[in-house]
Amino acid sequence: MRIYSEDRKNQPVRVVCNCCGRELSVENGIIKEECIHVEHHFGFFGKRDGESQRFDLCEECYQKMTSAFVIPAEVWERQELL
Repeated sequence: MRIYSEDRKNQPVRVVCNCCGRELSVENGIIKEECIHVEHHFGFFGKRDGESQRFDLCEECYQKMTSAFVIPAEVWERQELL
């Protein structure tokens, strides 16, 4: 969950893991540790038609979630990080 500054809507003031509730380190609007941000807009043919959701997971909760996958997530190395 992200809480944004009133004057700078695109810079988070606080980021909290929606799974475990741990507050992640944020400095000057920059998240200083790994965080997985998910935003999804549900379409048709499901129970959530027209609904949108967003959440944040710390790296530890993301690891717990993906380790339970029956089919592992696809993983690859990037050459450039910027």
